[in-house]
Amino acid sequence: MNDRLSRSERAAVVRLAAVFALRMLGLFLILPVFAEYARHLPGGEDRAAIGLAIGIYGLTQAVLLIPFGAASDRFGRKPVIVAGLGLFVLGSLVAAFAPDLHWLTWGRALQGAGAISAAVTALVADLTPETHRTRAMALIGSSIGLTFALSLVLGPALYGLVGMRGIFLLTGLLAAGAAVMVWRGVPTPVRSAVAAAAPSTSLWAALKDARLLRLDAGVFLLHFIQMAMWVVVPSALVSRGGLPLEHHWSVYLAAVLVSFAVMVPAIVFAERRGHLKPVYLAAIALLAVVQLGFALWANDVWTIGLWLTGFFVAFNILEATQPSWVSRIAPPERKGAVLGVYNTLQSLGLFCGGWAGGLIAQHLAPGAIHWVAAVLALAWYALSLGLQPPENPRDSHHS
Repeated sequence: MNDRLSRSERAAVVRLAAVFALRMLGLFLILPVFAEYARHLPGGEDRAAIGLAIGIYGLTQAVLLIPFGAASDRFGRKPVIVAGLGLFVLGSLVAAFAPDLHWLTWGRALQGAGAISAAVTALVADLTPETHRTRAMALIGSSIGLTFALSLVLGPALYGLVGMRGIFLLTGLLAAGAAVMVWRGVPTPVRSAVAAAAPSTSLWAALKDARLLRLDAGVFLLHFIQMAMWVVVPSALVSRGGLPLEHHWSVYLAAVLVSFAVMVPAIVFAERRGHLKPVYLAAIALLAVVQLGFALWANDVWTIGLWLTGFFVAFNILEATQPSWVSRIAPPERKGAVLGVYNTLQSLGLFCGGWAGGLIAQHLAPGAIHWVAAVLALAWYALSLGLQPPENPRDSHHS
């Protein structure tokens, strides 16, 4: 049996991974600079409002994910994806010309409203045969980690060059380009392999599966911690690290490169050797250690850089292994519903993390965020101890 994607399948998957990555770029590119930038806008003295402006993208995305998926089942994947990208472009324009934090929050909400991830995931499933689907999904999952890493490096550098308005206009321009690419460069599927929003019975079944619920909780907590951290990491680099905002890319770049060198062997070890669970648990434990490190010992650029490297290792391992684990244990007829629930919880984690991070920084202390994150990571570790790993795909190919 041929395990590789055909050339046309690969081209389609790569283009769709690029669209997915682009949506994430809209979120992550501003992350390293937003909290500092927003402080100087009218209304920016309230950290909770800044957290809301960061996180609201995730809220509108979470609310509209399943409706967009349902629309793609009914009207076709490509028209829905293009319409979603159109909303994103509109939101980028509103955010670029926002006079204050209030308008900026509306722009972010509109950007998030183009919630096309379920439709993109379903289109990938339509265009790839069952045997190659896990590989295609892993490619999309790793595009998220890669986009996050790239954004942290590019965000501060771009901010120094074109400012926040320029960044918003750039993401809008890229989204318009992506819409053209989907319309003209991705084949229209003949048939639908999975429903992006399956009927409510399978949605209910997807919510009752204990294994899937643990993984859903995991993706929620991972993105909660990620967004909450970035309410405070940029200002820590400025105040404790003595590093101006436009130079933050250098710390992120070093941390990301080291983390990729560690992460790739870890994922190969997890996936090929069937050691998914120990690697997964080790990454969650590392996440908890990193948060405690930030809380107790992050006094200069070097220590902050050390903990950031640890964070990226954990984040990228979890971001690449979780979606493939979910799509492996989800029954085929419920895959659309399962991925819908998973993506919704991912978005809700982004929203709640940004919002809660802002509230904690405003009312307790910025450092308290890391204590909360450490407790959440330890709870997640305890929750995941009972997870049954999926069967190794190598074993199941022969059956």
